[in-house]
Amino acid sequence: MALKRFGVSLEEDLLKSLDSFVKEDGFANRSQAIRFLIEKNLAEKKWQCNHIVAGTIFIIYDQQRSDISARISEIQIEHQKLILSSAQHYISEGKCLHVSTVLGEARQLTALSDEMTSIKGICHGKLLMSRAE
Repeated sequence: MALKRFGVSLEEDLLKSLDSFVKEDGFANRSQAIRFLIEKNLAEKKWQCNHIVAGTIFIIYDQQRSDISARISEIQIEHQKLILSSAQHYISEGKCLHVSTVLGEARQLTALSDEMTSIKGICHGKLLMSRAE
């Protein structure tokens, strides 16, 4: 595919942020970083549709909070048609990594992930998806 050149005007702070992004993420140049960001944005918009996708929901939480583990289990039971598997790994003293492998419509998985990662006390949560059709 042929490349097209165009000019971009950015405020100084935004340009500094772009340059930091280029450096921290190991991009060869600004153009490569901008391409990545555009493609990422386009992919995320596709997830707001009814495509069948496979994914993984990662959640890190304090293992001392048994209410979190119980709530994750409740949510998974409510959405068991979307859950392929789940596992818990104790990654450090006091921290648990919960991993759910999921399959379904992108909207459904996004809603499921939002419900799981918004549980009070979750340290971090993220959904990763890939089209499965």
